[in-house]
Amino acid sequence: MKAVPAWLVFTVLRVLMFVVPFVVLSLLGIEGWLAALLAAVIGLCLSYIFLRARRETVARGLYEVRHRDKEPVHPDAESEDAAVDRAAATQTNVGRTPPAP
Repeated sequence: MKAVPAWLVFTVLRVLMFVVPFVVLSLLGIEGWLAALLAAVIGLCLSYIFLRARRETVARGLYEVRHRDKEPVHPDAESEDAAVDRAAATQTNVGRTPPAP
């Protein structure tokens, strides 16, 4: 089973930190636009306080993807390249005659 990407967890938590206060404020009878504005401010403050580590993990991941030194290599590509190299080496050795003793 694959692990859930850090950016997805961070996004879901950020959305929840907006939706939960918005629903609570709406149930209290506050107007929709004001409830949305207050929920956005509350969500921003909560995510700034509680999601620092997750935010840094997402930022580090984005930085690593953006600043790769070389192209990522698919695991199968390495084994296929090695098999092709072995076949080519075998092919060139077949045509050679062994040295005389």
